[in-house]
Amino acid sequence: MLNTPIAPWRWIAAALIWIVTACGAAAQDGTGFFEIETLNEGLGDPPDGLDRATPQSSMEALLDLVEAGEREAAAHLLDLSDIPPQEQPRRGPRLAADLVQVLDRKAVINWSELLERPDSLEARGSSDNPVAGQPQRSILIDLVDLPGRPVAIRLNRLKPANGDPVWVFSRQTVANIPEMHALYGPSWLEEELPDSWRTEVAWGLMWWELVGLPIMFALAGLAGWLTGRAQAAVAHLVRSRSLTDILRATRMPIILAVMTGAVMLITDAIFVFSGRIDTVLTPLIAVGFTAAAVIFVLNGVDAVLNRIVPFDDDQLFDASMENRRNLATRLAAGRRILIVLITLIGGGIVLAEANLTGALGISFLASAGALTLLLGFAARHILGNILSSLQIAMNRSAKIGDTVLFRDYWCNVERINFTYVQLRSWTGARIVVPVSEFVTEPFENWTMREPSIIRKVELRLAHDADVTALRDAFYEFVDSGEIEGLGDRDSHMVLTTGHDVFGKTVTFCTACADANGSWTASCSMREKLLERMAELEHRGQTMFPQANPAESA
Repeated sequence: MLNTPIAPWRWIAAALIWIVTACGAAAQDGTGFFEIETLNEGLGDPPDGLDRATPQSSMEALLDLVEAGEREAAAHLLDLSDIPPQEQPRRGPRLAADLVQVLDRKAVINWSELLERPDSLEARGSSDNPVAGQPQRSILIDLVDLPGRPVAIRLNRLKPANGDPVWVFSRQTVANIPEMHALYGPSWLEEELPDSWRTEVAWGLMWWELVGLPIMFALAGLAGWLTGRAQAAVAHLVRSRSLTDILRATRMPIILAVMTGAVMLITDAIFVFSGRIDTVLTPLIAVGFTAAAVIFVLNGVDAVLNRIVPFDDDQLFDASMENRRNLATRLAAGRRILIVLITLIGGGIVLAEANLTGALGISFLASAGALTLLLGFAARHILGNILSSLQIAMNRSAKIGDTVLFRDYWCNVERINFTYVQLRSWTGARIVVPVSEFVTEPFENWTMREPSIIRKVELRLAHDADVTALRDAFYEFVDSGEIEGLGDRDSHMVLTTGHDVFGKTVTFCTACADANGSWTASCSMREKLLERMAELEHRGQTMFPQANPAESA
């Protein structure tokens, strides 16, 4: 066998591969922890039984040691690098106890992320997880709101020069403990309670929380009731219509804002509840303020719109109010669009306040797909009606104040709401029609282009009845002016439109200048024509069909 010399480029390639592999391994080892010179040198050596090897063991040790009263040992679970060594034995135990209270009251610990591995490597994570298959050296426990900014509570993996890597709470977290505890630590009222009231009884809650929660809601309800009574007293004394409208528009949102503010004040100053309750109360407070703002804006907009265009004003039905009807329809459509925008903005605020990075938020997002499908299926008719109402506003097929004939109902369009159209018939009765049905079924709009309309008055006459006599009588009534709302004489017509064994049908086309009064005018015309037919019949002229009831049936 011949000894073939290895090409120089192969040596170079092998060397490069070895260097890259070695550098990658070194980089991987280096990303598993933060290297520091010393860790808590002022505390001395940690107790022998203290386990800080994994994130889960460090968290468990902190909670167990503080509950057992061993605060000095719990101090070893904090990175006290920013505290002078001589002060660490005095401040460390207190900071550890304060951190546990902040965790209990404000944070929601996601134990599934605190792995029982020194490198906290998620070996079974999905490919969508950005840290799956990688060692971690810092884990976010939760975000806590401080004035002007949120701060993180983190566990870091530190390796002192003379020891093994351990998981402790970061020095940035330790620096923020005093401010977090000042906001979310026990209130003055809780400090005065006996120890028996501060023991856990169920679901990790203390006795005072189970009692304080209904008391808080009762106080918030009392504050809302007193606010409503005060507004009612002021409204009774006010004589100005403008002030009365303002009080009426702001009554509900102010009551809701006062109740929500009372809950927020009580949770901040009197009852600082644990994280399990706070996780629910914080979004509820955001919902309360958002709902108050939405109602306040909508009521204010309604008050302004009613000042500009009174929607209940009968003048909108007048034929000369075409521009006013267009304005009323546009304003109503703008109001609906404003409702959608405010609801979306409010929903965004609520989701932001709900802290979706926590365990509760992750669970919410995990079920959001199924929940969206369920809500979408349940609310498909409502969403269809909302889109249909916007469709009416854009194509202006029916405007507020228009006169329409819908399902044989002669009525005026009074309001176009999100989910229904409110029609007012000539009797004053209100007809409520779902918007989706209103836009899909044909209807007659008598004032869509112009206010004038021709109404038909159909009469059944005998075979030998004199139509000319009735035609003359018809134009006589038109010229007399006794019937109000009729149009030009040339627009009226009399036509024989049908014939059968019982007689002939004559249609008197009555031209009306205004569709709103056309029905009354046509009824008056029918009445006068029947009276004239009775007169002619009395004179010996045959006018009415000669048919007995059995034949008519």
